Amino acid sequence: MKLNPEKCMFCIGEGKFLGFMVSHRGIEANPEKIRAILDLKSPRTFKDIQSLNGRIVALSRFISRSTDRCAPLFRILKNREEVRLGWTTECEQAFTSLRNT
Repeated sequence: MKLNPEKCMFCIGEGKFLGFMVSHRGIEANPEKIRAILDLKSPRTFKDIQSLNGRIVALSRFISRSTDRCAPLFRILKNREEVRLGWTTECEQAFTSLRNT
């Protein structure tokens, strides 16, 4: 195995690894990924909802009861017709709850 010295870091206090922040405290959420969710506007298209759900899943281990909170967002992907009907108030409440966590 060969290591690329430009990509290697040794004796550091914390750093990014596989999208997470690793430090002496353990594995933490990457602040950039959290900021990406906080800066999002309410999704309007099917692709926007898919993107949001992908971000939620990536951070789910750091969000308490993430499945319960985001159930409406996951449910809406099961049927494209629901997306065409519009972003419901239940979905908006789930999205707001997620951002306030």
